[in-house]
Amino acid sequence: VLASEQRAAARRARAELVELGTERPELGVQVRRAEQPTDGPPRTLRRVEGYDELFGGEDYLWFWEPLLTDERSDREAELVWRLLGIEPGMEVLDLACGHGRMANRLAARGATVTGLDRSRRFLERARTDATTLGVEVEYVEGDMRAIPWRNRFDAVLNWFSAFGYFDDDAVLRAILRGVCETLKPGGRFGMDAHDPALLMRRFREAAIHERDGDFLLERVRWNLLRGGAETEFVAVRGAERHRYALFVRTPGYTELRGWLLDAGFSRVDGFGE
Repeated sequence: VLASEQRAAARRARAELVELGTERPELGVQVRRAEQPTDGPPRTLRRVEGYDELFGGEDYLWFWEPLLTDERSDREAELVWRLLGIEPGMEVLDLACGHGRMANRLAARGATVTGLDRSRRFLERARTDATTLGVEVEYVEGDMRAIPWRNRFDAVLNWFSAFGYFDDDAVLRAILRGVCETLKPGGRFGMDAHDPALLMRRFREAAIHERDGDFLLERVRWNLLRGGAETEFVAVRGAERHRYALFVRTPGYTELRGWLLDAGFSRVDGFGE
């Protein structure tokens, strides 16, 4: 009966939604810290609707992990290593490190890596994978709005569009100031982020993701006034239904570049990779 209900739900979803490819238009941004960071306002923390539920539960990795193959992750680790000029022994912070797919790979190359994330489930998985790979990474549970280190790292990365989950631009700009402050003078910050101009070329309002008979339904509305995507996810796994609502602020390269320069970085370069 459950299988029949699941197939019926999938048919209804497919009647409403269109298939979306897995290509992700991305823009890599590399920035260099200025010699003197700027001081930012105190960071206030609050719960993020939808974010904690999606990234703190089982659904995210279940549906997204098949896209994050070893081959893809290895290529991205090589890209980060090259763009940020990382060398063995350098101190690297993976900001919003998730389940450690980048942090563990950079550690395997010889970097001294710290991973910061607010999801306890992700961090547990990251530590398990690090042990399996035989690498050492300092994984810390925390929030990117309150980075606890100053003048410590040679490089910081923020990968897989892990920026923009706060709908207050002042908060996002304060995060960038915190990144600047945690870098050593002359350090580099690398992030990969969606570029709205590229997104609009391939924008679809809805999608279905399927894995082993489970379905993730995705509806997206681009909000021009807010400058980002309002997304609703519905995960259908057996008899369970989980619903998540997220807003992701998506500044364009020009706007993001201005934010970074205002945060105290001396140079910003963009790469389409």
